[in-house]
Amino acid sequence: MSAPSSPPFTKNPEEVQMPSSSNPLRRTYDWMLSLAQRKSATAWLALISFAEASFFPIPPDVLLIPLCLGALKRALKFALVCSVASVAGGLAGYAIGAFGWESMQESFFQYVPGFTEEKFLRITEWYADWGWPLVFLAGFSPIPYKIFTIASGVLGMALGPFILASAVSRSARFFLVAILLAKFGEPMKEKIDRHFNVLALLFGVLLIGGFLAIKLLSSH
Repeated sequence: MSAPSSPPFTKNPEEVQMPSSSNPLRRTYDWMLSLAQRKSATAWLALISFAEASFFPIPPDVLLIPLCLGALKRALKFALVCSVASVAGGLAGYAIGAFGWESMQESFFQYVPGFTEEKFLRITEWYADWGWPLVFLAGFSPIPYKIFTIASGVLGMALGPFILASAVSRSARFFLVAILLAKFGEPMKEKIDRHFNVLALLFGVLLIGGFLAIKLLSSH
C-alpha cells in the first residue's frame, strides 16, 4: 500500500494524470491513488469499501491511507466510512452467495482476481469446523474478504454471527490504520506498508488457535 506525497485535494482534480501501465491491476491501483486528490474522495472511499467486500480486487486501504495522511483530524471519520461501507458490502456478498451464486459463479471465477474455484471449494470445506472465526480472520487480515462473504451466503451461515464478525473485524482493521496514522503521521505509513499484513495474519492465527483450543477443551 502506498500513498502520494502530494496533499489529498487539489483545485483541479479532473486534471490529475494517472500513471499508465500495461497491468490492469496496477492501472486500477494507480486510479485509486488518484481518487485521493478529488473532493469526492470520501464518496469514492465508501464505494470502493463496499465493492471490495463482494467483488472488487483491491482493498480500500490504498485510498484510506493517503486520505488519512492528508487530513489527520478526519482519519477516524474515514475509518468509519470504510467500516460501515465494507460491512454493507459484505452483506451484498452474502446475498450474492445466498440468492445468485448458481448463475454468477463462473463470472467470479473468471474475472475476479484471486477468486478461484479451488480456493472457494477449500473455504467451503473449512466452514464446517470454523464458521464465524473465518469471517473474522478474513475481515481483519489480507485474506480476500469477498470470498468469505459469498461463501457465508452459499452455505447459509447465520446472519447475526456473520454481521457481528464482519463489523468487529472490519472496524478493527480500518480504525487501527487510521489511529496509527493520526498519531504518528507519515513515518507510520512505511511501517504499515511493510508489516501490517504480517501482523494481521499472526493475529488471525492466534485467534484461530484460541478457538481451536477452546473447542478441544470443551470436547473432553
